[in-house]
Amino acid sequence: EQRLQERGSPLGAPPAVPGAGAEPHRAQPPAREADFYCVKWINWKGERTPVITQSENGPCPLLAIINILLLQWKASGFCGGDLWGEVKLPPQKEVITAEELMAHLGNCILATQPRDTSEGLQLNFQQNVNDTMTVLPKLSTGLDVNVRFTGVSDFEYTPECIVFDLLNIPLYHGWLVDPQSPEQVQAVGKLSYNQLVEKIITCKQASDSSLVSEGLVAEQFLESTASQLTFHGLCELTARAREGELGVFFRNNHFSTMIKHKGHLYLLVTDQGFLQEEGVVWESLHSVDGDSCFCDTDFHLSHALGKDGATAAPPDHRLQQRQVDQDYMVALSLQQGQDTPSVLSDLELARQLQHEEYQQHRPHPPPPPQPLPAQAGGRPAGERRQRHKPDLDCTLL
Repeated sequence: EQRLQERGSPLGAPPAVPGAGAEPHRAQPPAREADFYCVKWINWKGERTPVITQSENGPCPLLAIINILLLQWKASGFCGGDLWGEVKLPPQKEVITAEELMAHLGNCILATQPRDTSEGLQLNFQQNVNDTMTVLPKLSTGLDVNVRFTGVSDFEYTPECIVFDLLNIPLYHGWLVDPQSPEQVQAVGKLSYNQLVEKIITCKQASDSSLVSEGLVAEQFLESTASQLTFHGLCELTARAREGELGVFFRNNHFSTMIKHKGHLYLLVTDQGFLQEEGVVWESLHSVDGDSCFCDTDFHLSHALGKDGATAAPPDHRLQQRQVDQDYMVALSLQQGQDTPSVLSDLELARQLQHEEYQQHRPHPPPPPQPLPAQAGGRPAGERRQRHKPDLDCTLL
């Protein structure tokens, strides 16, 4: 409630200016009553739980929030620390309309109650609820989101943001400027995306060479980080998110349901193409270049599908999980300014796992044969030197 009170009168974000980089938000076609979305049922926290999937043009902000409400309720029975109206779907529900989703979300918002019961906060809270119900329909058409490059939770305030505060759902992004690049820090500063685009246009028209140079640095930053996720941002995101926390992650004009599990970040797979794939529930978020792994509801690597959706050979679960762990250790060490921990190369890791597999499945040796008469040199004929296991010729994974 404190954050809501401090905001006071909402200030709308300036309109996006065409320019360098990718636009931070996307306007989608208005939802129609005929729009419907398929429901995928998963086994989450020991209970059969629905997840709303989407097609290519689905209203991802609405679905990301609804899926958090569904997963949070099944996890603890409470949402955001306050008892809410339950978002519950019939056990045999296979499709749901946009109108039904909006009704469920509206009921949750109306059921929220502030912790502080003082008259002033009650009035402020009620005003926030009224404002939220006014902007609620925008969730089905896309949100106006304007990131700041200074922190994973830094966004320029827009009226729609109050929805996340009321429901106590964190909103994250990973589009941060690297503090080890002083030129970019100077050029970007504390500006939002829209403000930075305006600055680039102004600097290009300036007569001062230093301003022109600063504008070029800012433009280069937007172009080199057009994926809207940086290595520094990923490190900060991993450190900032709490263990077990469900939140909304914004990247590439898309809102995803995100969770932190055992120190790693995962995004909920809501692509309708995976509707019948029970083993594909989460997608790992540990790389800036898009390299990720699909996981099941227990965060075990899925062997069902490859990245391209085609059937693939089962990967070595331990090898991939250890590699993910090592990538995470390197990221944290770089973030904290420490020396990079010593990690195994892909070849060494493969050899180690192959050796463990060999030891685990090696058949028990047959009983030793009876000693034979000694031959020349004093060594029994049946006795052999202990052979060292040769280096394994493994392929880099």
